Amino acid sequence: MRIGFFTDSFFPEIDGVTYTIKLWREELERMGHEVYVIYPDGDYEPGDREIPVRSLPNPFYAGYRIPLIRRPSTLPDLDVVHCHGPATIGLLGRYYARKHDLPSIYTHHTPLEEYFHQNVRFESVAAALSRLYVPLENAFLESFDIVTASTERIERDVDHVQLPVGIDMDFFRPTDENWYPDRTVIGYSGRLSMEKNVSEILRAAAERPEYDFVVVGDGPYRDCLERNAPENVELRGFLPREELPIFYSSIDTFLTASTADTLGLSTLEANACGTPVAAADVPPFDRTIGPGNGERFEYGDLESMVDAIETCLATERETRAAVERYSVEHTMDYLEQLYHDVPLSREEAAVTADSPWRFSEEEGS
Repeated sequence: MRIGFFTDSFFPEIDGVTYTIKLWREELERMGHEVYVIYPDGDYEPGDREIPVRSLPNPFYAGYRIPLIRRPSTLPDLDVVHCHGPATIGLLGRYYARKHDLPSIYTHHTPLEEYFHQNVRFESVAAALSRLYVPLENAFLESFDIVTASTERIERDVDHVQLPVGIDMDFFRPTDENWYPDRTVIGYSGRLSMEKNVSEILRAAAERPEYDFVVVGDGPYRDCLERNAPENVELRGFLPREELPIFYSSIDTFLTASTADTLGLSTLEANACGTPVAAADVPPFDRTIGPGNGERFEYGDLESMVDAIETCLATERETRAAVERYSVEHTMDYLEQLYHDVPLSREEAAVTADSPWRFSEEEGS
């Protein structure tokens, strides 16, 4: 098939959506499909089957861009449209699918209303924008043949297929190289933005000065974090992707207090490298982190967070086995099936798609 990925987030920006697009594209092309990526232009040289759309700098969120319009007639002939965002390029993909009567799939990656609270000065205005935005996105998602999301719950009033992003289990595995052989290190990797709540990691570091904390990433909150970081915290920029397995394998516990993840890919990557995760007891971690791969803590409760870290450090777990079901091979096999199943009704697709990642209460207890 000739598949079109329409995404509002792509390189050079580094985030979970960007790496998901890259990984899914590589896997689908390995399976024999052609994947075209339509994305906002920027400081990035497009490769084969990568189609930039002229865009402007985003004054509200540094690093991301606001795409403009591209004529659908300039796009290649496609067999299926797969949108990865609700902004201009997602709308372009939906229009293209409707114009050519093509199957359309949407993957929900990010609860964008969380970012209003980060970038709008007045909380009352941010809350009003959120109330306005969510119904609009609901209506947009309803126009697709199938909507997918990484977990059972996406905070949207639409039927959806549970389709985890997937981990490259061959790439993310324990390494022999250890960057911190003589230190107890608590680590984090991800964007340094409000919804990731990295300041909570600094609180844990201040409470446990005998441990070292290494925070890997970049984002709008970096300067604030650097000003307030205790002496036992090291802040590094984003690592080259090939070094991530070494980092995950070298730390003793991965710590996150994020409240806005849809799957928490970095937590599962750390698990695949043999490292337990301490995560806030909020979605999606109440579904993905349990006794087999880590501990959960009450968000905002310092004592609970520190206890979760200590328990992770003191307990042996087969974390890699616990996340095997999130392997990208399983995800791609099922995504390929969804491409072929359209035009099944969304309700029928959801019934057939639940079972591979069905959650049991025992896992999350």
